[in-house]
Amino acid sequence: MSTKNEHHHTVPLSVLLKRELMSEKIENPDIVHGQAGQSKKGEDFTLLKSDCQRMVGDGVYTYSVYGLFDGHNGSAAAIYSKENLLNNILSAIPPDLNRDEWLAALPRAMVAGFVKTDKDFAEKGQKSGTTVTFVIIEGWVVTVASVGDSRCVLESSEGGIYYLSADHRLETNEEEVRITSSGGEVGRLNTGGGAEVGPLRCWPGGLCLSRSIGDMDIGEFVVPVPYVKQVKLSTGGGRLVICSDGVWDALAAEVALDCCRGMSAESSAPQIVKEAIQAKGLRDDTTCIVVDILPQEKPPAPAPPPKKPVKGMLKAMFRKKSSESSSIDKEYLEPDVVVELYEEGSAMLSERLETKYPLCNMFKLFICAVCQVEIKPGEGISVHEGADNPRKVRPWDGPFLCFSCQEKKEAMEGKRASDRNSSGSDE
Repeated sequence: MSTKNEHHHTVPLSVLLKRELMSEKIENPDIVHGQAGQSKKGEDFTLLKSDCQRMVGDGVYTYSVYGLFDGHNGSAAAIYSKENLLNNILSAIPPDLNRDEWLAALPRAMVAGFVKTDKDFAEKGQKSGTTVTFVIIEGWVVTVASVGDSRCVLESSEGGIYYLSADHRLETNEEEVRITSSGGEVGRLNTGGGAEVGPLRCWPGGLCLSRSIGDMDIGEFVVPVPYVKQVKLSTGGGRLVICSDGVWDALAAEVALDCCRGMSAESSAPQIVKEAIQAKGLRDDTTCIVVDILPQEKPPAPAPPPKKPVKGMLKAMFRKKSSESSSIDKEYLEPDVVVELYEEGSAMLSERLETKYPLCNMFKLFICAVCQVEIKPGEGISVHEGADNPRKVRPWDGPFLCFSCQEKKEAMEGKRASDRNSSGSDE
């Protein structure tokens, strides 16, 4: 996990959830958010849903969803993704899963949802594209999927800074080999006479990103397969800052977090936007979402003795966990750290859709793992078809794709000519 403080460790999801069940004092957090933005091109869009519910046999579970869509070459892809991505993700999760099964299925469902959204948007015949940073919070578990150069940063109540998204700019990642092997070219803008200027871009098209939703005019080598990270916070909570590149091009994560220290989420978002514009001017759409994940308020207790300030704490925002939980079996006490549950960034669909978690019903035998259409017996194509198999995965092992999703997979891997036309982009 990318973090300022390298002190994380891995704990199985089932163990973490069992800790919650064993402790009557651990409750779901309060989720509060703020949003702000300054428009230059009118291509940034946000999705804010803090009261989503899912009903299962053992009760009703709530979760929150936050999305930032930074469009380029027009707003069509950003708007379409805002309106359809969540439903596409949820449709890829089997019904009637219990809580830990649902959370374990979520990272792979996000991959399927991103690819389906891109595939469906391609049928619209529009050429715009969009970055996406998409966050789902369920209890103390935060799952983030991202393509492009918008970013999500977490500061925990213990003071650690964690980067929950990836930057898919060609200038900062290592996907040049994948793009060139898939039929694209990578280079800077040539101004004539051999002089090259600006950031690395992929050609044709000139996009400086290796992953996005849309961009039908560039090539299938710009893939919609997201980087996904899932973490579990301690019950002290934390703060998420989700911003478009208009903020991150001007402010480092530490500066963005420090400039709104002690402020509410509602006040923090405009403060971060203000700081970014003061630093670099309004050069691009500049959008920020701040989400605070807070312990639920308890009845007032007797005031404790004064304590010295703790460096790195989110002052006036978060409280440390009560020592009253010492009567609980120590095996299940909550660790005061952010724990990584899942992280994967491969652009290969066969690697992203396989199920390491033992969910026998994650992928149905006669349902496409991406678009969820029914497949007739004998017509499904294994996602591992034609893939290198270092783990000796058999081509008849699932999950399975319909014919059109298999075509898209092959095009993304450079094994099939793309139907996309060549044109320019202004990203």
